[in-house]
Amino acid sequence: MSRKTVRVASYNIRKARGLDQKHAPERIVEVINSLGADVIALQEADHRLGERPAAIPHKMIEEETDFHIIPVATNGISLGYHGNAVLARKSLGPASVRHIPLTGLEPRGAARVDFKAIGLSFVAAHLGLLRSNRRIQLSEICDAMGDAGPTVIAGDFNEWRKRTGLEPLSEGYTVHTPGQSFHARRPVAALDRIALSHGIELRDAGVEQGALASRASDHLPIWADVEV
Repeated sequence: MSRKTVRVASYNIRKARGLDQKHAPERIVEVINSLGADVIALQEADHRLGERPAAIPHKMIEEETDFHIIPVATNGISLGYHGNAVLARKSLGPASVRHIPLTGLEPRGAARVDFKAIGLSFVAAHLGLLRSNRRIQLSEICDAMGDAGPTVIAGDFNEWRKRTGLEPLSEGYTVHTPGQSFHARRPVAALDRIALSHGIELRDAGVEQGALASRASDHLPIWADVEV
């Protein structure tokens, strides 16, 4: 069976609010375009109040990027499910979407996208602030994936420790930390991570630390080249 290399990425965009406190979705779009990714998980992609409108206009993504928006939102105005959005190149082929509700003190949920043409499942997640909640949420994601086959879990894991709190992933996944991604002004913590199931190999990974990324959000985006 032939193998395919895919670049995956994850980026907590903080509702497109930069370190200058300005809402500037055009900056986020420029950073996204610079990553060279095939599929991207975005966290905090929607505003939290009211009907949770998208932090980046749908039209801006459609007209100013080469991505299409995977329809994980449950309404017509959000980009994501509990703020988790997924953007993908059309070359990845058709995709199906499932929602994974997550337990916690605050509303959380992960978005699962299955790319049938390349046999890859991609989960976009933003885990809770409490480690006890994060452990439960990771267990719920693992249970929801079952024997889905090659799977990437990407997102803001909110875990400051290298291994503590990630125990539910230990049997079926290898967790990769591309680098320190928070705080963007002075990165000291690797909150953003990528977990790969059996059947996927990591080829390269990194953190985008350019001048624009360093002020567009409080997180830096991470990326990984994986072979499926």
